[in-house]
Amino acid sequence: MISPTNAANGVLLAPTLVWSPANGAASYDVYFGTEFTPPWVANTAGTSYAPVTLSPNTTYYWQIRSRNGSVSPMWSFTTGVPAAGLQFVPLTPCRVADTRNPDGPFGGPELAAASIRSFPIPQSPCGVPNTAQAYSLNVTVVPDGRLSYLTLWPGGKIQPFVSTLNDWAPDGATANAAIVAAGSNGEVSVFVTDPTEVILDINGYFVSFPGGNSYSFYPVPPCRVADSRGPAGQFGGPSMFAGQTRDFPIPLSPCGVPPAAKAYSLNATVVPQSPLSYLTLWPTGTPQPLVSTLNAWTGTAVANAAVVPAGANESISAFVTNATDLILDINGYFAASGSPGALAFYPVTPCRVADTRNPDGPFGGPEMAAGTVRSFALPASGCDVPSTAEACSVNVTVVPDGPLSFLTIWPTGTPRPLVSTLNSWDGSVVANAAIVPAGNNGAIDIYVTGATHVIVDISGYFAP
Repeated sequence: MISPTNAANGVLLAPTLVWSPANGAASYDVYFGTEFTPPWVANTAGTSYAPVTLSPNTTYYWQIRSRNGSVSPMWSFTTGVPAAGLQFVPLTPCRVADTRNPDGPFGGPELAAASIRSFPIPQSPCGVPNTAQAYSLNVTVVPDGRLSYLTLWPGGKIQPFVSTLNDWAPDGATANAAIVAAGSNGEVSVFVTDPTEVILDINGYFVSFPGGNSYSFYPVPPCRVADSRGPAGQFGGPSMFAGQTRDFPIPLSPCGVPPAAKAYSLNATVVPQSPLSYLTLWPTGTPQPLVSTLNAWTGTAVANAAVVPAGANESISAFVTNATDLILDINGYFAASGSPGALAFYPVTPCRVADTRNPDGPFGGPEMAAGTVRSFALPASGCDVPSTAEACSVNVTVVPDGPLSFLTIWPTGTPRPLVSTLNSWDGSVVANAAIVPAGNNGAIDIYVTGATHVIVDISGYFAP
């Protein structure tokens, strides 16, 4: 396996060269440059190398020589033009499609097993322009029975080998967030393995030109904003009761979010006292929208990512149908460009970064043991993530051996934060999206409380 593939065109200007290990090799000499016989540039014990930012529309040659004597072929690739970074435009959460409704472009019928359906989001009633290049969505399934998986991707593209969510429970509903690039005619495509109703909600979109209502992303170290299981207070207890709405002024939390933030990248977790029909998050001061953020029909802890616009007093509102504790963690926010650390979004073709069910390797097995941490260097994965990426939009799925209390994702090289990314208290397959700041060498760390396989897919990254 090599990346970029030999003779590839349109390669990123900040690629990471990746190659397969050689038997018995302790280190590798990297030869890289614009000459057919490139010069030596580095020696590394790993199987990846990130050159400095390259020139556009230029052919580069590279070769790997292991210190045990093996020599690779001479490979080459040609760079493309600089990609245009995208800015985020927040929207009051809005229902794009619901197949439980009467038949129509954004209604029924229910999706059949192994079927694909595309939704032209700019034609929905949610006010999304044709210029949108990517969408921040929440997808919910209400399957007839067990749903192996659902995949979202840009319409008109080949279906990628990734999954967006799983619903292995015999009944109920499951939701997950996703950032999906716009495809042909602004469409997103949906594939389901089994019969199910599908609901799409939107909370914002990305555009390729700056404007007064478009914003950059600013990552923050994952941080716990609120936990109603704690002592009573603005960001603590008591538990939420059925039918309650509660406001959380995020900049007043201890997580270092400025009042200038226009939207928040959050992870919401519910710990319900009984089955919870749904939770909705939305900007304070606006009417509660007809959307949902997550469902916990089994009455166990459930998490879901959400991008939520800031409302009155820079606050967000939370509504729950049933009594539950609510936990809010944050990993970044969107605000006006121009401040230090501002990042733009770059979508990539959805790509599988890691799957521990595969043979052992940097992005394969073994299965993660209980209480362990593992790092994944995303730029070395072959998924078109450049070394300049400072945060990534990922989807993580667990296939646990039994009950999994929680999984946490955070940037490599920093202490593990007191946050969680997902939970599988009944040992079922569970997925959740996350925007994760990148750590050392562009890597992210994953910690699991119980033995589990872990799958990581990526849909884009944030970079200067």
